[in-house]
Amino acid sequence: MNTQTDRIEKQVLIKAPRHRVWRAITNSAEFGTWFRVLLQDPFIPGKDISGPIQYPGYEHLTWTVTVEKMEPEHLFSFRWHPHATDPNKDYSREPTTLVTFELTEVPGGTRLVLTESGFDGIPLERRDTAYRGNTEGWTIQMTNIERHVSQNP
Repeated sequence: MNTQTDRIEKQVLIKAPRHRVWRAITNSAEFGTWFRVLLQDPFIPGKDISGPIQYPGYEHLTWTVTVEKMEPEHLFSFRWHPHATDPNKDYSREPTTLVTFELTEVPGGTRLVLTESGFDGIPLERRDTAYRGNTEGWTIQMTNIERHVSQNP
């Protein structure tokens, strides 16, 4: 495993209490607001959740994840098929990556660390595209959650 290509890590300091950031990540409707996906069902460990993507240019896609863990106010994780953007391709036989949100209370707010790992298991023909696309996507999403929490205390 090459950690340079297998893992994406991003972090942001959000000027809000940990319980507020936790809600923004684990309340599925609120998550959908900043992540731009319409979710009707709650996040439940061991369960899949899906909804239409509302991000411009990706509205033709359905977002689907399997929730792994929810450790209150500390860790939330799910598995998905990264950068699954071709509606005519069946990604179900491919390995998934693991997305983990970790929250730590720090002076001035909450440190949110996002990690996505497992890219080395993605088929070679789309591994680099998935890695680059998700690296860019997580940069955008970390800005989105920080902005969302600051505008919705």
